[in-house]
Amino acid sequence: MTDRTPPPATPAREIRVASVPAGHVYVRHCSAPEPDGVRRLRDPRPNGAPSTSQRWWPPVMLDPDWVRSHRDDFDVFHLHFGFDAQSPAQLAQLVEALRRHGKPLVYTVHDLRNPHQPDPAPHDAALDVVIPAADHLVTLTPGAAQSIRSRWNRTATVLPHPHVVELPRLIRPRPGRDRFRVGVHAKSLRPNMAVLPVVRVLAETVAELPDAELQVDIHSEVADPASAAHSPHLMKALGELADRGRLTLSVHDYFDDEQLWDYLASLDLSVLPYRFGTHSGWLEACHDLGTAVAAPDCGFYAQQRPCLTYGHTQRGGLDEESLREAVRTAYEERPAPRASAQHRAQEREALAAAHRALYASTLQ
Repeated sequence: MTDRTPPPATPAREIRVASVPAGHVYVRHCSAPEPDGVRRLRDPRPNGAPSTSQRWWPPVMLDPDWVRSHRDDFDVFHLHFGFDAQSPAQLAQLVEALRRHGKPLVYTVHDLRNPHQPDPAPHDAALDVVIPAADHLVTLTPGAAQSIRSRWNRTATVLPHPHVVELPRLIRPRPGRDRFRVGVHAKSLRPNMAVLPVVRVLAETVAELPDAELQVDIHSEVADPASAAHSPHLMKALGELADRGRLTLSVHDYFDDEQLWDYLASLDLSVLPYRFGTHSGWLEACHDLGTAVAAPDCGFYAQQRPCLTYGHTQRGGLDEESLREAVRTAYEERPAPRASAQHRAQEREALAAAHRALYASTLQ
């Protein structure tokens, strides 16, 4: 006899999932670290991508011909994101191909509003195809689930976003420092960002706090006149604020993962300058690293993880006073809550089990 708890039984039949994508950190961390009876197909390399490439976009699996050719290789089709370039007609053809070959469709609704599209109409049209057609829906927050219920009369299972930072990094102590650092990363100026109004309020607010500083990061292409992302007006305005000592401006290429984690861990507060959106992996990474976040109230960020909220929407603009209050609160209440590696590991196990059960139920 033994007191040892037996390991959970592995399903007799392996469930093969065509996941779009499979290699993204969200999908990888919704998977069990060890084999559990679910196998996600690797992302097919897009045409032109070298054999060593990790690139998954544009997703090859969205092609109905891929579904037809590989129908014997997968049991469930799970769509996450990456269909920005697909028209509603193309998505309808994908749905029809899946139905024709008896393949259930699972869709995780990450974005009710696409952060890369200034006009919501194209994404709304895509959702009007995919959400009614899905055999099962998943989303990340109760607010998103309620929106799905109101707009499409569909029920979505709410499952939390998994950790973004790898678990060993979660136990590393945060760097010590004497100053309170607020950061805004403008990336390459996604359409959902309103950087300058947010930065101007932050510059004024941070200047009033003892031992506080503001750092603004932006990708090199925004400063490059030859780039489509070039924004001379923004770069001039940020440069003037930097010259006046109101902020430190850092222009650089894309961070790799370790550089990004080092950057986030160097901040006490990361401000998301979004005016529309739904959920955020950036917020999850900050939670993993113990960096406070000030998120806008335009999405469901505050339902994801503990964060500060300020008013900022595409229609209503920026509520400056609520942003100032968020900075002051972060300053006074530091350090921010931080995820533990143990909790994140347990959460990942639960997510993997939930997905395994969901896939099994669609195949019954």
